Amino acid sequence: MTKTKIIQVRGIQVATFKIGNEDFISLTDIARNNNPEEPKDVVKNWMRSKTTIEFLGLWEQLNNPTFKGVEFDPLLFAAGSNAFTLSPSKWIETTNAKGLISKQGKNGGTFAHKDIAFEFASWVSSGFKLYLIKEFQRLKEDESDRLKLDWNLQRTLAKVNYHIHTGAIKENLIPKELTKTEAAFVYANEADLLNMALFGKTAVQWRNENPKAQGNIRDDAALEQLVVLTNLESLNAVWIEQGIPSSDRLLQLNKIAIQQLKTLSNSSSLKKLY
Repeated sequence: MTKTKIIQVRGIQVATFKIGNEDFISLTDIARNNNPEEPKDVVKNWMRSKTTIEFLGLWEQLNNPTFKGVEFDPLLFAAGSNAFTLSPSKWIETTNAKGLISKQGKNGGTFAHKDIAFEFASWVSSGFKLYLIKEFQRLKEDESDRLKLDWNLQRTLAKVNYHIHTGAIKENLIPKELTKTEAAFVYANEADLLNMALFGKTAVQWRNENPKAQGNIRDDAALEQLVVLTNLESLNAVWIEQGIPSSDRLLQLNKIAIQQLKTLSNSSSLKKLY
């Protein structure tokens, strides 16, 4: 989890933070637009709706392989009735949901993945949602500018060390071709599926092999690998929508990664970037 960042939306401070590459936004802060004194009541009222439970359930099914669908069904059936109540913490505990996070203590409250947070903001106020999106995009643009500066610095350092780096690329850049047995293993999430296809290992495996490293497996990647990663992410998104099983996607992504990395490692135009 990265440090909490605050954006100002129509005079209301809204907290955001990242877990990995995913952004989370405070529903509690958004709810202050309707009820500054008891914002948690606004969140609970939103979660009483059958439409909300359907949306939350679908999001989890698409993004959370450990979502408890069996426990979800009774909640969906009861949702919308006069007696139905559901708190964020109960939703998380009952279904093992990952899209909502309930934090206790100072600066606590209910946080949600940005997909869910924007849906909640629309329920609270369509106008507030537009302001929220605008300020959130401003935050991401600022982050992107800082990343570009970091990337330019890394590229400059890479130029100095290119004569050392190029030999290592030829020897270690290309991942091994995965077998069907290896591909049949169900990884924890789509990020690790891409890691396996491109690097031949999961993020945890890389961390165990590099316990003193400051960043993660992707921070340590070569420029060629980052270029291929972008292509793999786009292909994987399309294949997910087409319903292609993860094991089949992994095999195809791995083959494409090997092919593209072999091409890029011999590309004179890409070498000019070092």
